[in-house]
Amino acid sequence: MVLDHEDLDLMNDDNFVDKKKLSAPIKSTADKFQLVPEFLKVRGLVKQHLDSFNYFINVGIKKIVRANSRITSTLDPSIYLWFKDVYVGEPSILNVGTAEVINPHMCRLADMTYAAPIYVNIEYVHGIHGKTTISAKDKVVIGRMPIMLRSCRCVLHGKDEEELARLGECPLDPGGYFVIKGTEKVLLIQEQLSKNRIIIDSDKKGNINASVTSSSETTKSKTVIQMEKEKIYLYLHQFVKKIPIIIVLKAMGMESDQEIVQMVGRDPRFSASLLPSMEASIECISEGVNTRQQALDYLEAKLVGSTSFCDATREIKTLLKKRLDYQPMVKRSSYGPPEKDGRALYILRELFLAHVPVRDDNYRQKCFYVGVMLRRMIEAMLNKDSMDDKDYVGNKRLELSGQLISLLFEDLFKTMTTEAIKKVDAILQKPNRASRFDFSQCLTGEKNHNISFGLERTLSTGNFDIKRFRMHRKGMTQVLTRLSFIGSLGSITKISPQFEKSRKVSGPRSLQPSQWGMLCPCDTPEGESCGLVKNLALMTHVTTDQEEGPLVAMCFKLGVTDLEVLSAEELHTPDSFLVIFNGLILGKHRRPQYFANSLRRLRRAGKIGEFVSVFINEKQHCVYVASDGGRVCRPLVIAENGESRVKQHHMKELKDGVRTFDDFIREGLIEYLDVNEENNALIALYESEAMKDVTHIEIEPFTILGVVAGLIPYPHHNQSPRNTYQCAMGKQAMGNIAYNQAIKPDGLFALPIGVGYDKLGAGQNATVAVMSNTGYDIEDAIVMNKASLDRGFERCIVKKTVVATCQKYGNDTVDRILRPERTGPDAEKMQILDDDGIAAPGEIIRPNDVYINKQIPVDTRDNITSPPSDTQYRPAREYFKGPEGETQVVERVALCSHKNGNLCIKYNIRHTRRPELGDKFSSRHGQKGVCGTIVQQEDFPFSERGICPDLIMNPHGFPSRMTVGKMMELLGSKAGVSSGRFHYGSAFGEESGHADTVENISKTLVKHRYSYCGKELLYSGLSGEPLQTYVFMGPIYYQKLKHMVMDKMHARGSGQRVMMTRQPTEGKSKNGGLRVGEMERDCLIAYGASMLIYERLMLSSDPFEVQVCRACGLLGYYDYKLKKAVCSTCKNGDSIATLKLPYACKLLFQELQSMNVVPRLVLREM
Repeated sequence: MVLDHEDLDLMNDDNFVDKKKLSAPIKSTADKFQLVPEFLKVRGLVKQHLDSFNYFINVGIKKIVRANSRITSTLDPSIYLWFKDVYVGEPSILNVGTAEVINPHMCRLADMTYAAPIYVNIEYVHGIHGKTTISAKDKVVIGRMPIMLRSCRCVLHGKDEEELARLGECPLDPGGYFVIKGTEKVLLIQEQLSKNRIIIDSDKKGNINASVTSSSETTKSKTVIQMEKEKIYLYLHQFVKKIPIIIVLKAMGMESDQEIVQMVGRDPRFSASLLPSMEASIECISEGVNTRQQALDYLEAKLVGSTSFCDATREIKTLLKKRLDYQPMVKRSSYGPPEKDGRALYILRELFLAHVPVRDDNYRQKCFYVGVMLRRMIEAMLNKDSMDDKDYVGNKRLELSGQLISLLFEDLFKTMTTEAIKKVDAILQKPNRASRFDFSQCLTGEKNHNISFGLERTLSTGNFDIKRFRMHRKGMTQVLTRLSFIGSLGSITKISPQFEKSRKVSGPRSLQPSQWGMLCPCDTPEGESCGLVKNLALMTHVTTDQEEGPLVAMCFKLGVTDLEVLSAEELHTPDSFLVIFNGLILGKHRRPQYFANSLRRLRRAGKIGEFVSVFINEKQHCVYVASDGGRVCRPLVIAENGESRVKQHHMKELKDGVRTFDDFIREGLIEYLDVNEENNALIALYESEAMKDVTHIEIEPFTILGVVAGLIPYPHHNQSPRNTYQCAMGKQAMGNIAYNQAIKPDGLFALPIGVGYDKLGAGQNATVAVMSNTGYDIEDAIVMNKASLDRGFERCIVKKTVVATCQKYGNDTVDRILRPERTGPDAEKMQILDDDGIAAPGEIIRPNDVYINKQIPVDTRDNITSPPSDTQYRPAREYFKGPEGETQVVERVALCSHKNGNLCIKYNIRHTRRPELGDKFSSRHGQKGVCGTIVQQEDFPFSERGICPDLIMNPHGFPSRMTVGKMMELLGSKAGVSSGRFHYGSAFGEESGHADTVENISKTLVKHRYSYCGKELLYSGLSGEPLQTYVFMGPIYYQKLKHMVMDKMHARGSGQRVMMTRQPTEGKSKNGGLRVGEMERDCLIAYGASMLIYERLMLSSDPFEVQVCRACGLLGYYDYKLKKAVCSTCKNGDSIATLKLPYACKLLFQELQSMNVVPRLVLREM
């Protein structure tokens, strides 16, 4: 075959590749959509938890130990222990002295904690008879750290699907939780105000204050500067009273009043506002404070525990010394060492604005910081707009599991070191100590590993009680809800508020504009915590801390003038901006815009961290640079001259798998912006709307929604509270949890049929007819088709675990399990037992069946010399409790050893439930309803094509609720079923072509010979005649919710009573009665039904016969020996009447008597 020149020209690349098309920006955003799944692949929905925990394991724990690395004895400073290094090992458990590697699934089954040992390398002093030598030890275990699943220390980290399956884990399970004592616990994200930032606010009286919560590696403190009656004072815990701020500035070396005024600003308004404070400082002390030393002496007098306060205690001590040989323990002052400078200076250096460092006794930086605070306060006083909004997301930080565990570990580690020092001192104080002394033995003593105990207990209970950091919070951890895959994702992205729920404030609850794209606008609970508990949006990332040193150096390289060389006058010159880095003032810059753009260019080039944010605040004349952890940020496409940097060929490479999401960030096509930096950006929603000065373009508008709200089809066509209801109900929908749900031990729900959310669904597509039928569908009830239920529609499996243990007692006797009796009266209840006395897997278990034939020793205290005989045991069979008339199946029986070596038998019991009257269902649009009746298919209406709906829904559910999205879902599903392709209902997707429009759907329906509006002609199943109207009918995704009648239905005739009040018990589990409360009583009184009240409140509850003395009106008793009633007070039985009382009433009288209140009954004959 011969080719001529024309053929060769045609084969040239230029003809095959349309270069224009490839370099063209993506005008149709449909292509950019692919970035969302790629982002989730790389970052996932729990990436922030994992990043935070990894940062703690690799960096945070080392910082904590480095800050407290050397501990020395208080009695002999030459005796020390030095922590050289700390690291966390592989998850393992000590088994007969050797470490055995464990995986999360083992821990779930055996009720263990998934934890790894914390190792330290130490150098320490040990000695005997006064001679000391220094030696080193490696890999000393100081405790065990619970490990987050899928973090860098977890055995699942980096494994592929096959290896995960081998370990019994589901590849779709996101991780991000802990396994503590066999239960899966999530540390909720905590919302807090920013650390190290100046927040200007006002209190209830309208006084303006500036507060800074400082947090450095060594100390944490809160500084408040408040203006009262035009005078400005400092509030600090360590001072008894408020201190005039001028005195504080003078104590830090700024002695000239002129310099103070210059530092705040030359503007006459500023100096006029400072004047009253100047006068206040003079009034405080009669001779005035002029020098630094005078100011320090004044502060020294105002300290907590200063001279005036200590005089009284000093007198007591001198008296004690005379009485007995008083030896005070060597105790460091609570504010650090009592130095030669005095404690006031120590407090100013270490605790006042703790995050601002003092180098070589130079307090200038702190003075300038105070100057900036004062200026902000006076600005806020002159112009109320410059107050800070505490609810603004940019002023918030989200604390993730890494930070929380870091605080906890720091507390426990410091406690461990102080305990060790105490032990060493106790040994050194013994005058005749001959024993060999070893510092390392004091670390892990008999109270072994209080670090592991503390971590486990806190994560298990969720109560963080850290007195050292004044942190007392309850309910920080939650059990991971395992109802459906989406439910568990929802609980991992949940944000817990800093406020208590009881406060009736609307500010923090309302939807903030700054939450756009960061927090989901729909996903919040109803009721008292509405608007306080939030959820992360789909593409949000929460940052972790980054190394500060290189960034600070970079800022100085980019032309920041250091604060040290500035005079007070230059601090607020109008032609330059302050540069503030993580709350620290670095200096000033003449060209802020140039500085910010340079940093952004460096960030896009990957030279500095991708999460560093630069924000110019024109109002405050500041440039804020932030690299701290806990800021929420999200990715956006960078635009230049109104054109997206992401071009068609980039997306093609992404589809082909050549490029990942991280490459987009590395090459500066996409960048992360936090809430503050968004204020400097102009973001276009769609590329078609991008103008010349647009800086960024949204990746996809539906990413403003969270993970649960994102599953609602066409949510932007629904009334907003309906979406909020669905977010709450989507977490209660029962569905597939994970691929390994069959072997999971927890009591869980699973729908064996119907896979919806791609792989793990929580519902099924039901053909719904919207019509009024039979009247059993009033008030949102739904009529169901029996034939559909027979085929397995909305059928679910409920699993629960029953545990039986064989205990070992103090006198070495043990519970024993016997062979079941095959004949006799109890044989019928023991049918399901194997020959070993334990229920066999696969057997059908009914209520009151014996599932373990156990006997326990009669005597468990006295020592027994010979083996116990059969007579020394008594039967303690365990009976199965379940709903009457239901049959359940023993699915699996697992034998394992308990923590203290007891045998533990776990039964997994499975129960298949089909929908019944009163079960709760809901569509994905907040339209919940219960099953009103179940009708035979023969009586159900059917269409011309012979299609019979699965359920009938009442049309009155639409008008007032305005859930148009549900109608569109029905149309789209119908078109999808008939054309055999997926239809999309993404939020805000019509414009970008990601959601099918109603017009297109209607065209598809018409093409497949349906009515364009989804209506059909139905025939009555009862008469066979066509119905008088067209019926709207098609498939809608329905979820079965966890509220089922079988778990709620409860009634009783007679039964147990409470010991103390002798009234019926309460609650279904105790087979309790139904209470007639105060309100029900009021109704009966209104009806005048006195005998009914008498019966309900006394005869059916706790009637009791009492003897009452007519003379004194007190209760007596019936003496059975004398066969007559006696009054205990009058000591005779002459005038005693018998009457009926509720037992609770008699109890109340006796309790009142015990408190010296005498109730006397005055009786009259009826």
